[in-house]
Amino acid sequence: MRPEDGVSSNNQNGLSQVSNGYSRSLFKKALSSHSLNGSSNGDSQLNGSLKSPTPLPSYFGHDREQVTRILIQGLYDLGYTGAASALTRESGYELESPAVAAFRSAVLNGEWSEAENILSQAFHSDGLGKTVSNDDDRSARGEKLLLAENADKNEMLFYLRQQKFLELLEARDLGAALMVLRGELTPLNYDIGRLHALSSLLMCPAEHLHNQTGWDGSISSSRVRLLSELSKSISPSVMIPDHRLAVLLDYIKRTQIKQCLYHNTPSTPSLYSDHVCDRNDFPLRPTIELSQHSNEVWYCGFSHDGTKLVTTSRDRSVIIYDTSTFSVLHRLTEHEEGVAHATWSPDDSKLITCSQDEKARVWSVETGRCLLTINHHRQPVTAAAWAADGESFVTASLDLSSQLCHWSMRGQPVYMWAEGFRVQDCCTTPDGRRLLAADTGGKIHVYNFHTHEEEYCLSLEGTATSVAVSRDSRYMLVNLAEGQIQLIDIETTNVIRRFKGQKQGTFVIRSTFGGAAESFVFSGSEDARVYMWHIESGDLLETLEGHISGCVNAISWNPTNPGMFASAGDDRLVRIWTRDYDVPGDAVGKRRAVSSNAFTRTSAIRSTSNY
Repeated sequence: MRPEDGVSSNNQNGLSQVSNGYSRSLFKKALSSHSLNGSSNGDSQLNGSLKSPTPLPSYFGHDREQVTRILIQGLYDLGYTGAASALTRESGYELESPAVAAFRSAVLNGEWSEAENILSQAFHSDGLGKTVSNDDDRSARGEKLLLAENADKNEMLFYLRQQKFLELLEARDLGAALMVLRGELTPLNYDIGRLHALSSLLMCPAEHLHNQTGWDGSISSSRVRLLSELSKSISPSVMIPDHRLAVLLDYIKRTQIKQCLYHNTPSTPSLYSDHVCDRNDFPLRPTIELSQHSNEVWYCGFSHDGTKLVTTSRDRSVIIYDTSTFSVLHRLTEHEEGVAHATWSPDDSKLITCSQDEKARVWSVETGRCLLTINHHRQPVTAAAWAADGESFVTASLDLSSQLCHWSMRGQPVYMWAEGFRVQDCCTTPDGRRLLAADTGGKIHVYNFHTHEEEYCLSLEGTATSVAVSRDSRYMLVNLAEGQIQLIDIETTNVIRRFKGQKQGTFVIRSTFGGAAESFVFSGSEDARVYMWHIESGDLLETLEGHISGCVNAISWNPTNPGMFASAGDDRLVRIWTRDYDVPGDAVGKRRAVSSNAFTRTSAIRSTSNY
């Protein structure tokens, strides 16, 4: 499908980001969610760090003390307190030094003077495993707190006093809180912007305090999170980072998944053996052919529960299939021109279709009846996106006066953007926070969905034909008409990866994340092929033959069946790609070998007047 004519590429790669205010970062570090290092059950873990008197060989090249202490922490994490104590006694290694134990106790009990006293005597490591202290014998016994190489004492002290200040605010002891602010926090001269933000909390109503600070109001849990954050400034040789064994095991699993080129299972690898997926278990063959459309198929998309597939076409029809048999459930034919896009509601009960007839329609999936028609736009409607609650939606259009409109389910406008550009595609993040819109001028506009304010506008290296968002709402996948797909971090706007190899330059192609854990990027191409890249390495893994001729316009991965995806092409066909043993029994009759008699399409089908 051809995008808007006369689109000029914009090679400027920059952004203009709107500040979210101090609340976004003020308490992020001090109050970020972490759990307690080790456990407070039992005394043996808190009695110091004493090396075994008898030197023992390394553990397969690993430092024996480090391995043992991590195992002790892991046993406490697992709840095996007795086993952890026994290992401590047998090995002679303690989980934490006496200074760490004292600091932990002071923070968790709110003994702020004692915590500051311990911190004032703390010293740094030189980064080479040696300590910087005038009393090496005393420091070796763990009687002073050993800080990490780049730890900032002033910063640690600020967070201790900030916690004290917030707890006084929570107790509504405003006089004492003011004294802490003026007499303890201000003299530190640390992060003036944050200090001003804290002072503004003195006027904050009690019922709004938690929202303003990101604080849950629980003193015990907030102190645990504070300690966990402070522990990052303490040398790991005396205070092991939280859940270190679990973190290491998770790293091993993630590394194995990244190195497995065809990893396509929702289950994580076993720790018992090395992990590898067989290429033959990946859906690399078109095993089902759907030929219900009489013209180019411009879009295909599985429902969230994977039980249905929708396809839209230049022939003005929309078809909904049952994916257990791939029989037709509904054929929707009320649009007067080609249908460019469709999107499922969050609960899959409704469907929005977008057409060149300048209308968007909302349908009941159960009955196939049109529930609502949006005819506000004066140019083709290119895309639509649902709110996370399914109670409203956004339409995108090439209409300069109404390129983005937010609608209620009654068809009433909630908000109209008036930015003066044409929108080629749009989507909302799964977490419901943002709306992303790709204009025809080479920019991505990112809006706060709830306030409708633009957070930033990102200039691209070319003209975007589609934009998709990962399930975790962290990344956008932008297809550029210049034959490149970019993976972009939504928060930082950094381009994480570029995927190249497909043929594109004229038509709208919708790329997508694929695989059970979205480990792949899939895209159609103007050479009638499907391209597949590994998302971590960026390597082109497969170039799949499956369509007769023309452009493969869209790809959709079945979200509940990692062994199935669909492709829609200009050859009027929808291909269902599966593993041979995954072909639905009732759909076997729809299996065909791809015909070698490709039909010829005239230049009229490629008319530039479409979009």
